[in-house]
Amino acid sequence: MTFLQFLLCALIALMTLCLYAIHKHYNYWTERGVVHDKPDLFYGNMKAAGRTQPLKQPFHDFYQKYKDMAPFGGFYLSLRKAIVLFDLELIKRVMITDFHNFSHRGSYYNEKDDPLSAHLFQLDGPKWKEMRTKLTPTFTSGKMKFMFPTVVEVGERFVAVLSELLESENEEGIEIRELLARFTTDVIGCCAFGLECNSLKDPNAKFRQMGQKVFTKRRHGRMVFAFAQAFPNLARKFGICFIPEDVSSFFMKVVRETVEYREREKIERNDFMNILIDLKNRNGKDGLTLKQIAAQAFVFFLAGFETSSSTMAFALYELARNDNMQNKARQEINEMLAKYDNKVTYEGIKELKYLQQILYETMRKYSVASLVIRKALADYPVPGTQHVIEKGTVLVIPIDAIHHDPANYPNPSEFIPERFTAEEIAKRHSMSWLPFGEGPRNCIGLRFGKMQAMIGLTLLLKNFKFSLTPKTPVPLVFDEKSFVLMAKGGIHLRLEKIAE
Repeated sequence: MTFLQFLLCALIALMTLCLYAIHKHYNYWTERGVVHDKPDLFYGNMKAAGRTQPLKQPFHDFYQKYKDMAPFGGFYLSLRKAIVLFDLELIKRVMITDFHNFSHRGSYYNEKDDPLSAHLFQLDGPKWKEMRTKLTPTFTSGKMKFMFPTVVEVGERFVAVLSELLESENEEGIEIRELLARFTTDVIGCCAFGLECNSLKDPNAKFRQMGQKVFTKRRHGRMVFAFAQAFPNLARKFGICFIPEDVSSFFMKVVRETVEYREREKIERNDFMNILIDLKNRNGKDGLTLKQIAAQAFVFFLAGFETSSSTMAFALYELARNDNMQNKARQEINEMLAKYDNKVTYEGIKELKYLQQILYETMRKYSVASLVIRKALADYPVPGTQHVIEKGTVLVIPIDAIHHDPANYPNPSEFIPERFTAEEIAKRHSMSWLPFGEGPRNCIGLRFGKMQAMIGLTLLLKNFKFSLTPKTPVPLVFDEKSFVLMAKGGIHLRLEKIAE
C-alpha cells in the first residue's frame, strides 16, 4: 500500500468515526425515550435562532409542544445535548432545593485571554461562590438608598433632554428605546464607574457605542461559539475570545484609570466601583485583581443598561396602548409626589404599588433574558420518573415560555398589571415568574434594576403623556439577530409634555 493510499484510508476511517460519533450524539434522547425534535447537523435544534427567529422562539415552541407530555424534553444546543424543563416543581428543585447539584451555568469564559468574560454571571464553582460572597453586600437595600439620588439626578437630566427633543418631534414620534438606553448608560456609568458618560447629550458617546457593540457584534460565527460552549477547555487552549477586542481594551482602560485616580487622590464615593476598590485592597488572597474588578464592573454595566432600558421601553409601549392604565399610574405618582413635597424619594417609590404591577407585568410579557441555563454536576434521578439527568448535561429553564403559558397566565398575550397584586401572586406557583432567575444564583442586581426602572418610569410619566404613532407596530416585531429581546426598528412613541 502506497503512502497516498494509506492516507486516504486513514482519512476515510476518521470521517467514518466522526460521522458515527455525531450520529450517536444526536441519537442520545432517542435511546433514552425522552421527547425531542429531530436535530439538524451541527445546528441541533437551534438552526433558525438568530437567523429567522429570536432566541426565545425555539424554546417557546418546544415547550408548547411537549409541556403536557413530560416534565422535560431533550434538546440540542448546536453541539451540546441539553434538556428543557417544563415542570415547575422540577424547576424549583433545580434552582433551589437541589441547587448544590446545579450551581454551574456551564457558560464559556476565558479568564486569561478574555478577562472581561470572567464575571460573576459566567463564573462557576468556588470562583463563583467566592465572588458572589464578596459582591453580595454591594446590593443591599442600604446601598441602593445611597445610590438612589444619583439615579434621580440622571433621570431629571433625561427629562430635560426629552423636553428639548419635543421641539423637533415629527409625526413618527421619538424612538424611545435608544433614549432609554442612553439614560441607563449614564446611570450605570455614574454608579458603576463614577464617570459622567454624557450619552444623553451625545448619542455617539464612547460608553454608548461600546454597550451597543457587545449586543450587536459577534467576534466569531455561530460554529466557533458552539465549539467553545461544547469544548471549553480546548477552546481556552486555542485562546478563543468572544468580547470584541476594542470593547475589552476600552473597559480595561477606563477601570485602570479610574482605580488609579481614586487611589491616588484618596477619593471615596457611594458607588459600585468604590466597593470593588475596597475589595481589591483587602489583605491576602481575598483581594480582587484589576482584571477581576474590570470584569465585575463590565457585567454590571451590561446587565444594568440593557435589561432596564428595554423593560422601560416595553412598559411605555403598553401604556401608550392603554390610556386608562397610563392615567391610573400617573395619578398614583402624583399622589405620592404630593405627599413628599413633589420630590422623588426612596420611600415614595416603594409606595407605587400599581406602577410596580406594571413593571412586573412588563417583565412577564417581555422577558428580555428569555432563558436560564444550569449544568448538572452529578447524575440526578428525576423524581417521579425512570429518567436520570446525567452529569454534564445542560438544563434550560425557558422563562419566556413559562411566562406565556396559559396555565400560569390566562390570555398571556394580554397586558394585565392586576396579575401582580399580592392576592394573585399568592395563587401562582413560585416558579411561574422568573425575570431575575431564582434561588442562590438569582440576579444579584435585581434591587438596582427594579429601582432604576421605577425611577425612570416615575419621572417620565410625571412629565409626559405617551401615545402610539403611525410607525409603531401593533403587535411589536422582535429583532431575530439580537442576543436579548429587542423590538425590531426600535419603539416609536409620541410624547406630549404635561403642564406643571
